[in-house]
Amino acid sequence: MEATIIDDSQPQTESELVLETPSSNLFIPPSINTALLLNGASYSHFSPIPSSLLPPSSTQSGPPCCLGVDEAGRGPVLGPMVYGVYAVPLDQSDSLLRHPSHRFDDSKVLSPQFRSSLMDTLCSPDTDLHSSSAWAVRLLSARDIGAHMFSPSAYNLNAQALDATIELIRGVMDKGVNVAEIYVDTVGPPATYQAKLERVFPTAKITVAKKADSLYPCVSAASVVAKVTRDAALEVLYEQRACTDRQREAAVRESGAEEVAKEGEEGMAWGSGYPSDGRCVSWMRSNMHPVFGWGPELEWPLEDDENNTKLMDFFVAGKAGDEVADELGAWFGTPAGLTAF
Repeated sequence: MEATIIDDSQPQTESELVLETPSSNLFIPPSINTALLLNGASYSHFSPIPSSLLPPSSTQSGPPCCLGVDEAGRGPVLGPMVYGVYAVPLDQSDSLLRHPSHRFDDSKVLSPQFRSSLMDTLCSPDTDLHSSSAWAVRLLSARDIGAHMFSPSAYNLNAQALDATIELIRGVMDKGVNVAEIYVDTVGPPATYQAKLERVFPTAKITVAKKADSLYPCVSAASVVAKVTRDAALEVLYEQRACTDRQREAAVRESGAEEVAKEGEEGMAWGSGYPSDGRCVSWMRSNMHPVFGWGPELEWPLEDDENNTKLMDFFVAGKAGDEVADELGAWFGTPAGLTAF
């Protein structure tokens, strides 16, 4: 997830928003580290490597594999941006991943329930997917993306995305998988991205293409891995927020106060987490704390920018204090309540 850049990849139609919204009975994969997620940290997760992908001996190589790369969450304002990779033997890519019992495809055209069930199968022992493939994800938190983008070195989102891709591919190779072909979905210029990866992985055949998640089965699988992980991250973040709200409301009731906060009453109110989603917009409007903004699900503004608000400014009385308080809604790009939402 990335809280400061709006990308053309974000959904626009109501049907696209529905497909981007986590299902109510979502499978929570092992790629979800709740403690790190709630702390606003970035992290990586690698699945166990099945023996079928490993070298039979120290003098031999494992079966040649293709590896797909795709991301989920380039453009949302809630939740992490997730990069996923998926490795499978070359001779099984089509037969396994396009099999009628699986039917991997671009995650954006699969229902939330179906892609969740695919991930459940992938993570379940004694299934053909579990025994024949390996996968990994890198979750880039809003906090870290924003901090890097506005650092003196200007570590932009494209560079962060490339490094996440390289880290995941290298990690799978280091675990003994013979990655012979790499397929990458991209929203930018394919030739430039491909040339960079070819310099890093000269022994692999690399193909970078737009809509690769629809063209190559291993990229479709990577798309599902990334999307379900992001769906689950949104669910965990929301449940933590809702739990906190319920605890606060219970405390207010026990104290005998008449007024009870309303923030946690709308269920999964933030929807898909995209700014084109009315549910997300409504949730952000009603849940921004006047001093602390939002939690780890969103990026906090830089502390060393001279134009940013200081915490003490919120306690200054009078018109100046009011102006500063209103300014908190503007750090995202446009004042809250106006065209940004």
